[in-house]
Formats: sequence, C-alpha cells, structure tokens
Amino acid sequence: MFVGRQAELRELHRLYHSGKFEMAVIYGRRRVGKTALINEFLRGKQGLSFTGLETSSRENLAHFSRAVMAGQLGLEGDTPVFPSFQAALNFVHEVSQSRRTVLVIDEYPYLAESYPAFSSLLQQTIDQKFACGNLMLILCGSAMSFMEHQVLGHKSPLYGRRTAQLKIHPFAFAEAALYFPRLAPEELAVLYGVTGGVPLYLSLMREELSIEENIRQTFLRPAGYLYEEPANLLKQEVREVALYNAIIKAIATGASRNNEIATKVGIESSACTAYLKNLAELGLVQRETPIAAQSTRKTIYSLADSMFRFWYRFIPDNVALINNGMTDRAYSRIEPHIPAFMGRVFEEICKQHLWHLNKANELPLQFTDIGRWWGNDPVQRTEAEIDLLAYEDEQSALFAECKWSNEPVGAAVLESLIQRGQLFRYPRKYFYLFSKVGFTKGCRERATELGTVRLVTLQEIRESRSPTCPARIYPS
Repeated sequence: MFVGRQAELRELHRLYHSGKFEMAVIYGRRRVGKTALINEFLRGKQGLSFTGLETSSRENLAHFSRAVMAGQLGLEGDTPVFPSFQAALNFVHEVSQSRRTVLVIDEYPYLAESYPAFSSLLQQTIDQKFACGNLMLILCGSAMSFMEHQVLGHKSPLYGRRTAQLKIHPFAFAEAALYFPRLAPEELAVLYGVTGGVPLYLSLMREELSIEENIRQTFLRPAGYLYEEPANLLKQEVREVALYNAIIKAIATGASRNNEIATKVGIESSACTAYLKNLAELGLVQRETPIAAQSTRKTIYSLADSMFRFWYRFIPDNVALINNGMTDRAYSRIEPHIPAFMGRVFEEICKQHLWHLNKANELPLQFTDIGRWWGNDPVQRTEAEIDLLAYEDEQSALFAECKWSNEPVGAAVLESLIQRGQLFRYPRKYFYLFSKVGFTKGCRERATELGTVRLVTLQEIRESRSPTCPARIYPS
C-alpha cells in the first residue's frame, strides 16, 4: 500500500504534464521511500527506469542498455548493449520524440562515480537534444553530499539544468498515522519515535502487536531488521565508522556541545566540528541555537533522527543480552526510559501540529519561525527553557510546553510557562500547552480565565489530521 507523499506526487505530475523537457532531482537519505515515490508516479506512464550499480562503467552501461530496451521494447534477458552512454542517451531522445517519456536514473551517484564523464555527457545531451524534446528526466540518489554538490551545486556540469528538486524527508506524524489507522495515539507516537518516521521502518511495525513486541521483534533480536541498521547505514556513508559511532553515541547519551562531544569521544574540538558537519549533511545530526537569539555561542548538537537516538541510547548497552537471547531482560532495561526518550519526539509532533495550524490560518498569529529556546532567567537566576517558541514579528509570539506524562497536566505547569513568557517583551503573547493524556480541572479553569491559552491533547492532534482515505489518493 502506497501512502503519503501527496505534495511530491502533485509536483511530479505537474512536471509530467508541462509538455516540455523537465529534469527533476530527487534526493534524501536512505530508506525514506524515494524509489517507492518514483514507482508510484510511473504507474501507467511510458517509463525507462535504471538503477545505478556500485560497479564498473562497463557493467553500468550494460545494465542501462537492458533497462532502456526493457522499458521501450519489452526486451528481457540478453539484449544488445549500446556502444557508449552517448548512444544510449541518443536512443532515449529518439524514443521521446514520439511520446512523453520518463527516464529515471536511480542511485545516480553510483553511475556518475563509475563513469566520471557522465555528468558532462548528460549536460551536453540536455543542451543539444533533450531541451527541445518531450523527455522528463529524473535523477535520484541517496548520497546526500554528492547530490547537493555534484548534481545541484554550482560547480556541477548539471548546474542550471534541473527544473525542480525534491528533498525527501522522513514522514511527519500525520503521514506515519496512515500506516496505522486503528492504533491508539500514544502507541502511534511511540512507533513514530522509534522509527523516526522512516517509511521502510514504519512498514516493519505490525498494528496488531504491542509496542513491546514491535520493539522486541525489530530491535532486540540479532535477526531483527533494525538491530544493526544504523551501523549498516553508516558503513555505506562514511569511512571512519567507529569514530562516527562514538560521536553519535555521545550525543544520544547527553553530550550536546562541541567540546563536550569531543571530550567524550577523545578527539580535538576542531576535528569534531568537521565530523559533526558531515553527520548534519547526512541528515543525522542537527545544529541548534536558541530561536530568536542574536548570538550563536549557545550552539548545541542533537540527533535529528529519533530512530538513531533510540538505537544509540539503548541497543549498544544491551548487545550482550540480545546476542544471548535475553530479550526480556534487555526490554526491561529499556522500558523505564522510553517516556524520557519520547519527550523530544512529542515536542516534534507538537511543532508539526503548530505548523499545520499556521498554514491553515487557525492560530491567533501567523508565525514565521518556530523552535526551542533556552537562556538565563534573571529573576529566578537559573537557566530557563521553552519547548517551543514561535514569533510573527516584534509584536506577537506563541509559547508552548509539551508534556509526555501519564498524569494530567496541572495549573502549575501553565503558570511556569506564563512566567517564562515574561522573559520576552512581545506585547501580544499566546500560550499552548500540549499533553499526552489531558489536563486537571484547575489547569482548564486557569486557561479559561486567562483567555490566551490553548490546551491540546495528543488525541486532538491525531484527530485533527485523520485522513479520509489511508491508501493511494493522487490519481495515476
């Protein structure tokens, strides 16, 4: 069942129906569903689809020839091999003269690395042939740095040829919910957290199983798909795997500043900065500063991917138990810490919900940015934090607290949020309190009295984004 990606499909269909040459670049980290998106888009269309291989240029040419012949002439097995990539591209051009044709080159970095001249060859063919034809070209790749610098970058031979680029991210909470229409909101949120919203990982989870069983089946068995997944992904992306593992582990277990991470790993801060930059380019680490802050001296690093955060927080410390079949013991060590892990996940879910309301013009302001804030409270003489702060201009701001707790949120939490809001001079302030399970009577009464407070439960977030149809929506 194909779910989600409706905006991306609409964009691809818009390009397809433009009646002129189009070149779409689709990229994103591994497992996010790029190929599934392309296959869904190709349904019912004349498509020539080739996947680059980590092999020689000769082998890639042979595979490219077979893909073109199979797509155009329906030939399988032993098919003629084009004498060169130029001949193959010329053939594609001829094919597209008579009908709208889509040429997909998936895992483009593998092809380009096996034959370094291919990008220049493709650029010349675009300029001399494709640009005046009826071809839609899609270049897709998982190597983020390669796609951003050697396909989209200004030094690339292909610079300026693309007509659209789609960076594919993991699913948001609302899209992840499409997989599990009957799941309770809390269970759905935990599955979203441990999978990071990655479509492939979501597809491994079974709606009829408990959270415990899903985690045990996928993470806590040597044969489980996610048991070695982060390590396997890193091996495909970086060379110094052990060092990158140590950096990610340090962040997952609480280190957040460059010098803290470097000290924990045992490397120089300057070297650590370079490694963190590479991890950020892979979409695994994010660099954060307090929103609306003028100084960047409070920069911290966190794991952008919650599956990586879950794995590095819990799996390495339990490897011996897992390898010796002691799954029950491993889970009993993990379970008490899941609520703390879910705190950041819930913040992300709430942030996504506020963006949804902002887009729908359902907030008392239209904010331009949103994020976490931390800094000094001169009144309390302590470090203060605000889970989410969103602002429209110098006049209006929204402050939010996100509580992942089994207990209803009380009025004291609301009063604390309002107090922290006093650290800012916005004339108009609005407050949102998010809770996993609900609010006490006192909290509801105080919110009503203030009039600038909105109380939102996880159930309400889920219901506000419930789809009318969980399966394919966009027509082929």
